[in-house]
Amino acid sequence: MAKGVSYNVPYRRRREGKTNYRLRKRLISSGMPRLVVRKTGKHIALQLINAKAVGDETVTSAYSSELRKKYGWLGGLDNLSAAYLTGLLCGYRAANKDIESAIFDIGLQSPSKGARIFAALKGFIDAGVEVASDEETFPDEKRITGQHIADYAGKIASDTEVYSRRFSAYLSRGLPPQDIPKHFSQVKEKIASEFSKSAKK
Repeated sequence: MAKGVSYNVPYRRRREGKTNYRLRKRLISSGMPRLVVRKTGKHIALQLINAKAVGDETVTSAYSSELRKKYGWLGGLDNLSAAYLTGLLCGYRAANKDIESAIFDIGLQSPSKGARIFAALKGFIDAGVEVASDEETFPDEKRITGQHIADYAGKIASDTEVYSRRFSAYLSRGLPPQDIPKHFSQVKEKIASEFSKSAKK
């Protein structure tokens, strides 16, 4: 362990692997709200945060759990489709608060092309808020809509035992996996429609 008169003990959150303070300083120096995307084992969470002297201020947020409760989403809450829809929801809320641009903050997560955090970012941008990004990191459109799941389900549909076992979670919620892309479009339209109505008022 390092020691001596010149040794500085790292901040607790850095020691715990929760905060990269050098990166955080650069993000805050931009002067733009930070789009913070985090994922757990079950959900996706987005927060738009302004740094204040007294502490961070949450401008708006969205959680994938809202998709099922408010918009009738029957798919998973931690997959690419849910990440995109949650990002879209947060983006519309940010736009409603006259936020025009933000900077992406993934914390200590290791970025990988096509990951859920980039699906969430794409949804946020599609809602009309500008965020500097590389489109090559976004997941393929078919994966976002769940078309790849629908295609696979169609291939194994004749084997009812395997089909029912592989897609038991979807089927228990009343969503045949072949209908995921259509259902995705319906929920996406429902979210967009809600905010288009509020914009007209």
